[in-house]
Amino acid sequence: MDYVWYASYGSNLFEDRFHCYISGGKPEGSTFTEKGCTNPALPLKSETITIPYELYFSKCSKRWKGGVAFIDTVRNPSARTYGKMYLITSEQFQEIVQQENGHHDMMIDLNLAKEVHTYSFNDSWYGNILYLGERDGYPIFTFTANGEMKKQEITSPSIPYLRNLYRGLLALQLEPQRIIDYLTTKRGVRENYTKDDLYHHF
Repeated sequence: MDYVWYASYGSNLFEDRFHCYISGGKPEGSTFTEKGCTNPALPLKSETITIPYELYFSKCSKRWKGGVAFIDTVRNPSARTYGKMYLITSEQFQEIVQQENGHHDMMIDLNLAKEVHTYSFNDSWYGNILYLGERDGYPIFTFTANGEMKKQEITSPSIPYLRNLYRGLLALQLEPQRIIDYLTTKRGVRENYTKDDLYHHF
């Protein structure tokens, strides 16, 4: 099979949540049951990654009743967005993008995405594929919104959504204080939550 790395930086950092996109099911804190992939095989392996694109929160998700995570489309060498990569088939990656966008018939040209690095394929929320390089001979892809972060409307994420990020970041061996410091610097969180707020809810 043809394998790729999917680099997650939002709620899919938490493996239990991500597995719902593979196997189907309703993740904790969400109001939506995911369809899952045609091939329900779990990732061959997972690894950590630091993504040089700034994290922010925007839109208002019916799944989570609040803003959700995106990264800027402009590379910033000083940005450190913590991520977790899953080695999955290219077909699974395509179907995960379809589920994230709510369009189960969209097609994505991953060869073109690799060639141009920033590939806008649709006007939907996660309609932009970013190529982040390679690891172990497999290409690394993620997805985000079209356009630069500074042009996006910033919204507040819900506590259930942030709790998924928190759990995922804990699994990356980050200390609780470091996670809260990290989240409260991000647009969408810093305007709406204090560090004490997050301590209380996490």
